[in-house]
Amino acid sequence: MKPVLVVGAGPVGLMTALALKFYGVDFRIFEEDREFSSDTKAGTILTRTIEAFRRYGVDRAVLSKALRLDEIGEIERATNARRASVLTETLIEETRFPFVINMPQHHLEPILADNLSDLPPGVVNLRHKLLSFSQTEDGVVARFETPDGPRDVEGSYLIACDGGRSTVRGQLGIEVEGTSFDVRYMLVDILVDLDKSNPRDYPYLAYFADPTEWMILVRQPHCWRFLFPLAPGADAATPAELESKVRHFIGDVTSLEVINTVTYRVHHRIASQWRKDRVFLAGDAAHLITPMWALGLNTGVLDAINLPWRLAWVLRGWAEDSLLDGYEREQRPLAAHGSGEMAEAARKLMGGEKEGARAMSGSDWANAMTRSMLGVRLDVDGSGLWSIVKTEREALRVGDRVPDMPLFNGQGSQVHLHDLCDDSFVALYFTDVRRRPALPPDDQPGLKSFVVSRWDAPLDSGLRDRALLDIGNRLRTRLGCAEDTVVLLRPDDHVAAILPIGSRMIADIYQRIRGKAQ
Repeated sequence: MKPVLVVGAGPVGLMTALALKFYGVDFRIFEEDREFSSDTKAGTILTRTIEAFRRYGVDRAVLSKALRLDEIGEIERATNARRASVLTETLIEETRFPFVINMPQHHLEPILADNLSDLPPGVVNLRHKLLSFSQTEDGVVARFETPDGPRDVEGSYLIACDGGRSTVRGQLGIEVEGTSFDVRYMLVDILVDLDKSNPRDYPYLAYFADPTEWMILVRQPHCWRFLFPLAPGADAATPAELESKVRHFIGDVTSLEVINTVTYRVHHRIASQWRKDRVFLAGDAAHLITPMWALGLNTGVLDAINLPWRLAWVLRGWAEDSLLDGYEREQRPLAAHGSGEMAEAARKLMGGEKEGARAMSGSDWANAMTRSMLGVRLDVDGSGLWSIVKTEREALRVGDRVPDMPLFNGQGSQVHLHDLCDDSFVALYFTDVRRRPALPPDDQPGLKSFVVSRWDAPLDSGLRDRALLDIGNRLRTRLGCAEDTVVLLRPDDHVAAILPIGSRMIADIYQRIRGKAQ
């Protein structure tokens, strides 16, 4: 079988490659540079991305080198008074990772790449610049410029993770919709001791709101990072001017050194089409989004959560090609409108406007769900109902990400919901296991069924290996499900269906999802 070709080895390309590795899909990844990124970019990684790290096997390696934080501070710059912060401690029952982390992109990429180093030679290809590609009935052929001359590579599909100036998107003739604003941000990395010599009690991630000049302060593992807007038409500041500006933000300090700067424009631009036959766009190739609220990289990782399992199902013969169409239908609205709504809320709040920002109008729990990207609801059934913002607690709905709560299996071991979803659809039958419910056989590829009950499965029930103990009905209560309900979960942790027990509809729905309905 021909490999999937991934063009671009930035964070989204590397995450896509790790996902394909996890699902056992043969792939090749190509990067035109001689090494992975050394740019100072993408400093904050949200909880939903960390959950993807776990699934793809890199969570421990990343977390060991990152700074974890349970508070996203909101501060009035003029008075230094704190507004309501985002407290991720409220997510303790939603995820195994109730925090966000700070780590710059040039620290992250080598860690992701290292987890591809156990693959055979030729899987990861640096110094390969895409020149052109063509599509055939059963695949693609990509031509690369290499140090040894042009090289043609055949693949089954091509995933373009080649950035905002995507060669793939350009050659497909796909237009980009939206705006590149006449706004520039400046990012400055500073070596300064704000722990002991010049103690400051700022949160590790703090947004300083001000109508005239806002500022974002990020504590990275190796430095402090400042992000602020440049005045229209202004030149990038000199090191001396930057030192003066930083002191203006944080007060006088004993010593301070500028170690890196980046200036970039603000965009909200979305590709009009994300799939063309056997070619897909992902990450910045599909959407250029403002870095406010860490929306850029983390929105791209949502693509790397959604697309790879679909390719695995199709390439294994478990699903028809139509399954792949759901990628654009589900992900494009989140980038085009959902992240746009959050970016607008960020702009208002950073400018000192306290009204009209729906993205931060909910409870502490709802705001944390929104800012961590755990609150994403996908349009999984084509109904047009999706969201990226939570404003209140509500019962689980189709398209929601299911909380990663613990259960106990028949051997007495604790297992989390997301573990069950690793490489499988999962049907959870919430009912009284003592009554010996009839579970359907696990005879469809990629689908497992379990009975979930607050009663431990009797040893003579025949269900011990397919039963999960829900202490005190905590999971069922959190989901808002009635007794005798079945919930179908997808391999990306999102809900595919919620139905009453007592019909064959779950099997029929799974068949339709796979495009295998009779």
